[in-house]
Amino acid sequence: MQPKQDEKELFLKAQKRVRQIKIFYWHLALYLIVMALILLNFYVMEEGPYVKPITGLNVSIIVLWSIAIIVNAIVVFRKKPIFNKDWEEKKIEEYLKDKHQEEQTFWE
Repeated sequence: MQPKQDEKELFLKAQKRVRQIKIFYWHLALYLIVMALILLNFYVMEEGPYVKPITGLNVSIIVLWSIAIIVNAIVVFRKKPIFNKDWEEKKIEEYLKDKHQEEQTFWE
């Protein structure tokens, strides 16, 4: 009975991980949309009595939400570094293979 329980736990962990990544990408998409709208607001904003408060609010939203997105990315992707040893070894092998193939085709 133990192996089935372990498989179930692994499945639940994988399911949770996929859900975290999915939520992060939705968060990132919403962030990009809102940032585009805020930048558009900066572009079309005209002089008036509320320009400074609106600008301050927009800048604070940009700063705080950017920090939140960075923290969310660190939490979601902390277990999987971008450039790990396997990646380095794979890229070195690809580079050597390409160089070797390039040398062979050059003289043929």
